[in-house]
Amino acid sequence: MTTSLDRGTGRYRRFVDVATVLALLGCVALGALLRFPGLSQPREQWPAMAIAAVTCLALLRARDHARLVAGVAMAGTVATLAHGYIPTPLMLAPLMLALYWVAAQTDRRTTRVFGLAAMAVVVIAAMLDKPTTDMLLLRTVGPVLWLLLPLVGGSGARLRAAYLESVQARAAYAERTREEEARLRVAEERMRIARELHDVVAHHMAVANAQAGTARHLVPTRPDQALKLLDELTATTSSALIELRATVGVLRQSGDQDADSLEPAPGLDRLPDLVSTYASAGLDVAVTTEGRPRPLSPGVDLTAYRIIQEALTNVTKHGAGHGADVRLTYARTRLLISVTNDGTTTAAAADGGYGLMGMRERAHSVGGDLRAGPRPDGGFEVTTALPLHSLAPEEPEAAA
Repeated sequence: MTTSLDRGTGRYRRFVDVATVLALLGCVALGALLRFPGLSQPREQWPAMAIAAVTCLALLRARDHARLVAGVAMAGTVATLAHGYIPTPLMLAPLMLALYWVAAQTDRRTTRVFGLAAMAVVVIAAMLDKPTTDMLLLRTVGPVLWLLLPLVGGSGARLRAAYLESVQARAAYAERTREEEARLRVAEERMRIARELHDVVAHHMAVANAQAGTARHLVPTRPDQALKLLDELTATTSSALIELRATVGVLRQSGDQDADSLEPAPGLDRLPDLVSTYASAGLDVAVTTEGRPRPLSPGVDLTAYRIIQEALTNVTKHGAGHGADVRLTYARTRLLISVTNDGTTTAAAADGGYGLMGMRERAHSVGGDLRAGPRPDGGFEVTTALPLHSLAPEEPEAAA
């Protein structure tokens, strides 16, 4: 509605200006006819009408040239008062409209200068015409009060326009910010899904590869154990499919039929199942817990599980040993996790890769830290410190 009104005002602006000029001419004509007891005034109307016509023609350009038109209006008002006309609001109407446009289109300093100048010239012209008149208030205080009205009205219109402009600018900025924030959230969600898919695929494929390789070597000599490993391989691939379905399931719409049947994200409560999976692949994992276990926030719980899973996957793929140690230490504000293996480490694990990058990103996303590298006495070690609650401040005991 506001936009349509603005377009209509712009379309009929010339018509409005012409109607305003005609109304001002009528005001001046009426003011020239007024008679006050005890005051002499010219009986001819044409001088006032001629001067007002010139002033009103100039007012047609007041929207674009407010200062120039105000100067013309002041000169016309002085000429009118010099002919002996009384400075009534009707006679001052052209000057009042000119001052309104000055206040509405210019700054506060310009408005103050033109307003004071108009008041001064009007009062001086009125006093010079009848310096001994008894109606002093009509020639001094009256014009000042009447000229203050358009100055106040124009200043209010300027402030309203500036406020509306600032509101529109803030709305446009909020719209741009909302779009950028939406794009950022989409990018973050894609990165999260990519990390989840990498962890799931890398873990299960590494275990499945180890199980299949071990079963192939055991088929000629120990077929019973080979069949057992093949059964465990089936369980591993089934678990991989379930986790893939749960990870990709976040892309479903809320109205999908299977949206509510997705499994929750894994946590440290599934660590025994994870250890048994690696044990079936030939990796002996020892888990040690120090301190009193405390509940973790969902984000930290998932991060801890995924870091241990990725670290053990790296041991399976790159470590030459057959054992790994997982140590969980519950400090006052932090959960300290270390995963070490006692064998040699290949260059692929030592130089880092997407797995190590993903672990670091996961740790940083919840306010933790992660370090990985070869051990001085051989093997490889991954250590991380995660807050018990996501983004919890670090304390000296946890840092130690």
